[in-house]
Amino acid sequence: MIIDGRAIAKQIKERIREEKVGTPTVVAVILGENPASESYLRMLEKTCESTGFGYRRVDLDSETTEETLIKEIQALNASASVDGILIQMPLPKHIDEKKVLMAVDPMKDVDGFNPINAGRLFKGEKAIPPCTPLAVMTILEASGIDVAGKHVVIIGRSNIVGKPLAIMMLQKNATVTICHSKTVDLKRHTLSADIVVAAVGVPEFLKADMICEGAVVIDVGTNEVDGKLVGDVDFAAVSEKASAITPVPGGVGPVTNAVLLRNVLTRQREG
Repeated sequence: MIIDGRAIAKQIKERIREEKVGTPTVVAVILGENPASESYLRMLEKTCESTGFGYRRVDLDSETTEETLIKEIQALNASASVDGILIQMPLPKHIDEKKVLMAVDPMKDVDGFNPINAGRLFKGEKAIPPCTPLAVMTILEASGIDVAGKHVVIIGRSNIVGKPLAIMMLQKNATVTICHSKTVDLKRHTLSADIVVAAVGVPEFLKADMICEGAVVIDVGTNEVDGKLVGDVDFAAVSEKASAITPVPGGVGPVTNAVLLRNVLTRQREG
């Protein structure tokens, strides 16, 4: 089964259109140029337009100082016309990511990166969850794939995907293994998995000989290769063995945008 993320996102957007009040507005802040980010933000803009959300970008130079960026965020926090703030990652090396994420109002932090939201998620309390992990969980649920009791291997330990996804999987009673660049014998772990989530940022990293027959494979990667978006999974080969797999593009990405807007509605209702 090739999982159609666009179809899942369409269903979410239909519900959003019915539930939204007024014109909620999302502001994306981006520093410098990043092809993968540009693709994501173009998709987000289209999603906002199709659901009646407002959308605007704040484009800053890659040399922008940390102080200037934080002042921009504070202005967005204070604006009554802004319902959601998205800080596009990665940030330039001269900027302290922790300080920037802490600066975002937790109630406008629709990507769930503020430490307050991260802490609440870790403790199992009500929180705005990170969009990409939420998209993965939404895709599995919409596809009728129950993670309870399953062995889930997540390749990647980032604060954006790997770590929060592991917490969300644990909350749904999965048994979770997180693998990373220092993992010894990665293939041994992935071959034992019922579900493999690839989030490493390396084009076609996951090969067919790394999964067992019938495994579910979720590809979180978005890498530009020769002008095309390519995932972290060798799709052509892995799809021959997997029982279900997400493509790139058209898999996790569209659902990520849709659940981000759902997070905005959550903020709107509770704010």
